[in-house]
Amino acid sequence: MSRVAYLDDLRGKGIHATYYDPEGQRYGLPTYPYHWAPDGLLTMRQLRSRGLRPGGQDIAAQILWRHRSQRRVAYLYRADLSKPKRQATPAQLAAIAKALRARRTCSICGTEKDYCIPLSTGECNDCASGHGR
Repeated sequence: MSRVAYLDDLRGKGIHATYYDPEGQRYGLPTYPYHWAPDGLLTMRQLRSRGLRPGGQDIAAQILWRHRSQRRVAYLYRADLSKPKRQATPAQLAAIAKALRARRTCSICGTEKDYCIPLSTGECNDCASGHGR
């Protein structure tokens, strides 16, 4: 798997970076510290920002780091094997628009608002305050 030259140089000087395991012997997958993933490996969020998706490929590597005494993980995918994100069909877009319209329609007064009706009250803010009735 890909190696990070700077981290390898540190290893040569006797300094070992936590979570640097490019062969995957310690953690089962090639593992890199936070901010040290090699070029060509992207997280799911990075793929999406570039209009890509994993496309069925297996996880290529992982990033491990500690946050508030918990070990966190982010999986990495190969950018060269990624595929373009799928586009929603017109029928899917129509279904989404219908669902969002239903979330904005008050069940009491039946008017469509420019915000989603709160689930806690099930009615628009006007009806909840007594002004819509």
